[in-house]
Amino acid sequence: MEKLLALEMVRVTEAAAIASARLMGRGERDAADHLAVEAMRAAMDEIEMAGTIVIGEGERDKAPMLYIGEQVGAPGDGNAAPEIDIAVDPLEGTNLVATGSANAITVLAASERGGLVHAPDTYLEKLCVGPLVAGHVDITLSPTENINRIAEALRRKPGDITIIILDRPRHATLIDEVRTTGARIKLITDGDLSAAISCAVSGTGVHAVMGIGGAPEGVITAAALRCLGGEIQARFRYRSDEERERGARMGHGDETRVYHTEDLASGDNLVFAATGVTSGDLLEGVRFFGGGARTHSLVMAYQTKTVRFVDTVHMFDRERPPSVRL
Repeated sequence: MEKLLALEMVRVTEAAAIASARLMGRGERDAADHLAVEAMRAAMDEIEMAGTIVIGEGERDKAPMLYIGEQVGAPGDGNAAPEIDIAVDPLEGTNLVATGSANAITVLAASERGGLVHAPDTYLEKLCVGPLVAGHVDITLSPTENINRIAEALRRKPGDITIIILDRPRHATLIDEVRTTGARIKLITDGDLSAAISCAVSGTGVHAVMGIGGAPEGVITAAALRCLGGEIQARFRYRSDEERERGARMGHGDETRVYHTEDLASGDNLVFAATGVTSGDLLEGVRFFGGGARTHSLVMAYQTKTVRFVDTVHMFDRERPPSVRL
């Protein structure tokens, strides 16, 4: 089943990336997101599977498609289709696409039934690190202590470490403390999921992600980091009593509990796929040419221990030779 997911799911993120990339820089964030959702949903229905959206665009009454609990996929020809749980972010970085900024991606994670935690649409406090630092940090400790631990694990000085933090008012104290350690900071406006993947890939120059971001994105991040051997630690941070009550009904009422990578993404047949919409630290964006487009994707499978960067040329017009350098 994992081989099926790895091959098919990247087609889903590619379709969403191509659709949303057509609005790059046009200031239409909602329209770009809508195109990504429609393309992703249509591509899923071409895959032979009994898929269930466990993390998506929201509740059924708030989202026309890719809502939590929606059934997707095509029935098998005489054989039972595999039962798959799917977590999606059809367009991470809608503002990035609207402004033509870097690091917008389309992304999903998939697993056998029950392999991805059902997270409420709220916030998580997150600490994400790569394989060399996994097991050396503790979210219950101060940022200062964790930065020292990261530096020690990498045999560097704190001043050689780069931490990514979402540029939000809620992170003012965190930013101040990280600066006092001497560590470098890269503030981002959107896209902490893409940032977390970068910290687990050698050569990106990113060593950790700290701060509070979306809980649904945290689950997808966990799938990616588990495939890469990295680590996420997280705690729920509710914004209202209504969110807190909803989280409790889903089994996440203890706000002191620390969730680790395997808690959020426990599946054995775990797959992660992402395609660049705008060029960034990890992936190239969609490049259109006469008669087609070129995409750059990352697809990972936990059980087979594979990480693939996929460079794909999509020929919309077969009669017209692609004017792209292969």
